[in-house]
Amino acid sequence: MSQSWAARPPHPALRGLVTRYVGYAQENVTLEVHRGLPSRHITLVISLEEPIRYAGLDGAGALQSVVGGLHTEPALITQDRVQRGVQLELDPLGARTLLGVTAAELTGRVTDLADFGGDLASLPDRLASAGDWRTRFAILDEVLAARAVEPAEQPPELNRAWHELRRSGGLLRVGDLAEEVGWSRRHLGERFRAELGLAPKQAARVLRFERAVRLLRAGHRDLAGIAYAAGYYDQAHFSNEWRALAGCSPRTWMAEELPALSYQPDDDGL
Repeated sequence: MSQSWAARPPHPALRGLVTRYVGYAQENVTLEVHRGLPSRHITLVISLEEPIRYAGLDGAGALQSVVGGLHTEPALITQDRVQRGVQLELDPLGARTLLGVTAAELTGRVTDLADFGGDLASLPDRLASAGDWRTRFAILDEVLAARAVEPAEQPPELNRAWHELRRSGGLLRVGDLAEEVGWSRRHLGERFRAELGLAPKQAARVLRFERAVRLLRAGHRDLAGIAYAAGYYDQAHFSNEWRALAGCSPRTWMAEELPALSYQPDDDGL
């Protein structure tokens, strides 16, 4: 398989709303089904080739551009031999500002970008007609920065809770998190579910899993050591969680998926 990639952070006006843009081009792809893994991000993918064929989540089907909400199971994507497109990593608390809906309305499903209308619906055609990644990323900056002029306000306690949970890699106890922001544990859970679509414990579970993914992509291969570093009780707990969230064992994922993901920089934004 041949592949090339381009990645950069968005315009400063989008800081806290979008982590980065990734452009990808692959030829002679042999893996028939790719597992889209749970993460802290809402994922926006715009194909510049054939429509993306999703399965395993609500709303799945063949879509030219798709918004994938937070999820706790793999998003299965049937792959073509040639793939080219752009992927954006969106912070879930920025969904109101950029998409006009809460992250909770997107959780566990994929949605056609065209359903959001306006300038977002025109992105696939505009990006397809652009000649290079620099131009495509500039178009994304233009469209998304215009939507960020009047950001939707969030309770500062919710922003802080989400920040602290991310910073801990999902290791901060829910009771301690609630005390940290000055809310009751019940109120914290209600606000998390209403805005993100996941309870704090579910979000922490995804963050621990994401930490393990980063370690594997960074070259670590000691599964027991990864389990400890990511906050699992033991390797068995880690393996069971991986199967639930990725749909396969860690070693199967390493053999099938990891070679095509080595391009992405290992940074705190993942």
